[in-house]
Amino acid sequence: MISTAITEAITTIAEAEKRFQLSRNEANDFFTAWQDDRSEVTERDRADLAILWQRYVYQRSRGHLLENTIMLILISPLLALGGLYDDPFQIKAEESIKITVSDGEEILQGRIDALVITDRFWVIVVESKRSMLSLWSALPQALAYLMANPNPEYPVFGMLTNGDEMVFIQMKDQKYAFSRVFSPLVAQSDLEAMLISLRSLVKKCLTLVGSR
Repeated sequence: MISTAITEAITTIAEAEKRFQLSRNEANDFFTAWQDDRSEVTERDRADLAILWQRYVYQRSRGHLLENTIMLILISPLLALGGLYDDPFQIKAEESIKITVSDGEEILQGRIDALVITDRFWVIVVESKRSMLSLWSALPQALAYLMANPNPEYPVFGMLTNGDEMVFIQMKDQKYAFSRVFSPLVAQSDLEAMLISLRSLVKKCLTLVGSR
């Protein structure tokens, strides 16, 4: 049996779609969870987001940022504000995954930058790229990681970012779709919109877990 790194085997969207029989779903009602929640953002939230934005812009204005730096100064605080470091969630960094493909003749291996789970149910997969790269350069391997979801009968969500931009993904029944692209470098208000969408996805996941 051949073992291949996902980063080597899946380098384009077309390769991911072919290898996993994926297709993009553009129906308006396929991925609504990212915009379903209109819960109030508190003044404490806004104060925390303002500090987060100032820190990110300060670091970014001094040059391009690597993946780990983006995770430390932007994504990790955002996950904390979304409640994903608290009960009932567990976060796993550099989580190893394996996917068997080609009728069992090949194993694709990779490491997810950050994976949030609850009761062995995947909540969100986070994939980060350095700021000098396109946001979409993270998509091929992120699609592969989402295919490793142990509960394929339920939707699984992803978060892709290069710091300057961010997008949410939903995968279900080998179909995927995107949220709008958020641009926290351009507008501080996009951080608030990102937090609202993240909390909406979390609520959706908790609802699914409760229905099992």
